Amino acid sequence: MQRTEKVEAIEVLKGRFQKMTSAVFLDFTGMTVEEVSKLRDAFRAKGVEYKVVKNTLVKQALSGEAWSARLGKALKGMTGIAWSYEEPSVAAKVVKDFKRENEKLQVKAGVLEGQVLDAAGVENTLANMPGKDEARAMLLAQMIAPAQRFVMLLNAPAREMVGVLAAKQRKDEG
Repeated sequence: MQRTEKVEAIEVLKGRFQKMTSAVFLDFTGMTVEEVSKLRDAFRAKGVEYKVVKNTLVKQALSGEAWSARLGKALKGMTGIAWSYEEPSVAAKVVKDFKRENEKLQVKAGVLEGQVLDAAGVENTLANMPGKDEARAMLLAQMIAPAQRFVMLLNAPAREMVGVLAAKQRKDEG
């Protein structure tokens, strides 16, 4: 790589890290080209950007970030990075699903809003975070719950009155 190409690649990486909501650092050692292609397709289908990068370029691109020093062990060997731009958990969920079929794929680390996560943190925390639609559904359920309870309270006297009348009718018939 020529010096100008390296500078351009570093700038592209800086831009991706600035736009991201999360990033997952992967080790794909031992995977076949076909398996890596399936992984790329899975990322592409979910809107995640994936790229195999040189560790030195990543280190230079992240030199201004306070959290970059904690990525030391992750930036050794072969490194692929999956960037999520809208939903932080998407890349981690794709990796978790893909690892069920292919155990060769290993998570090195993850970054979420300036916090560096280890492999277990990515797989257990980040991958289990609700997506945008799930979070909206939970919020909506919380907003609707008081109204539902209020309607139930309004209907309670009438429901109890019907129960009392039905009991009286059974008593008279019996």
